[in-house]
Amino acid sequence: MDLARSACAGLLLAAALAAMPKQAQGDPNRALTNTVLTNTVLTVALKDYGIAGLVTHKPEAKAFKYGIVLFPGYPSIMKLREEGGQPRFELGGNFLIRARRHWLDEETLVISVDAPSDQWTSFSQQFRQDARYGADVAALLAEAARRYGISDSTLVGTSEGTVSALPAARMNSGVARRLILSSSVFLSSGNGPGLSGVDWDGVQARLLWVHHEDDGCRFTPYRSAKQFAEMPRSPLLTVRGGGPARSSSCEAYAEHGFVGIERETVLAMRSWVRTGVGAGRRGAALEAAEPAVAGLEPPGQQFVRGAQAGG
Repeated sequence: MDLARSACAGLLLAAALAAMPKQAQGDPNRALTNTVLTNTVLTVALKDYGIAGLVTHKPEAKAFKYGIVLFPGYPSIMKLREEGGQPRFELGGNFLIRARRHWLDEETLVISVDAPSDQWTSFSQQFRQDARYGADVAALLAEAARRYGISDSTLVGTSEGTVSALPAARMNSGVARRLILSSSVFLSSGNGPGLSGVDWDGVQARLLWVHHEDDGCRFTPYRSAKQFAEMPRSPLLTVRGGGPARSSSCEAYAEHGFVGIERETVLAMRSWVRTGVGAGRRGAALEAAEPAVAGLEPPGQQFVRGAQAGG
């Protein structure tokens, strides 16, 4: 009976996350390409497969210090390729993918990581724990560092992408200085154990949890974010406001995907990357751009409240 319930839960999660509404299909950054930002496909060939990342930066930026490495949510398969000399990919509506422009300045480059090409049919949670996946991510980060001169990397995962980002950080502790986990899949389902089955040993990166207080997805409850944040003694950025939601609770255009408050959420995360504010310091607050308000609630946890923001 437990196995049946688990399998049913997994099917519900897969259906909820896969049934992306039409407005979530597109990447709002595409209209800004070559004017506000530049997109390039970076591919590393590995034996009979490859791993690729979508590199995004400001057109005028030439020297980079910060690398923001994004791991999108379910199914975490972008199918990144070039067509007609232009990048093409899926998951354009994912929170991290659609909001990636808000990370950018003259020193910052964003890499959106695709699943290895031989995993495009089934990128399982179990595979993401395997040493081979850690080596695949290491190869991509090494090539990005060689080509763009990145000296400081932060790994960021959202939803089921947290199950990619955390083991990738653990297996690349010499590269990943920081780890940000947003809308994390805490509870076990038929897709896998989520973060409940992750090996925490060896995670040396500084850790920030980010979660919307009204996240209604049954596999990513806010109460679990508060519990998990106590384990490694790392700060929790609690997000409030935004909206209105225009997808179901486990999809990208609900509180689960920080709809309506994408910009404020990213800027608060970027502030933590740059300043470390709130990282274990009682009384500190994360600064976020207007109209967001930042403060502590309660001590040891951060929150951001904002009105409508650009998606």
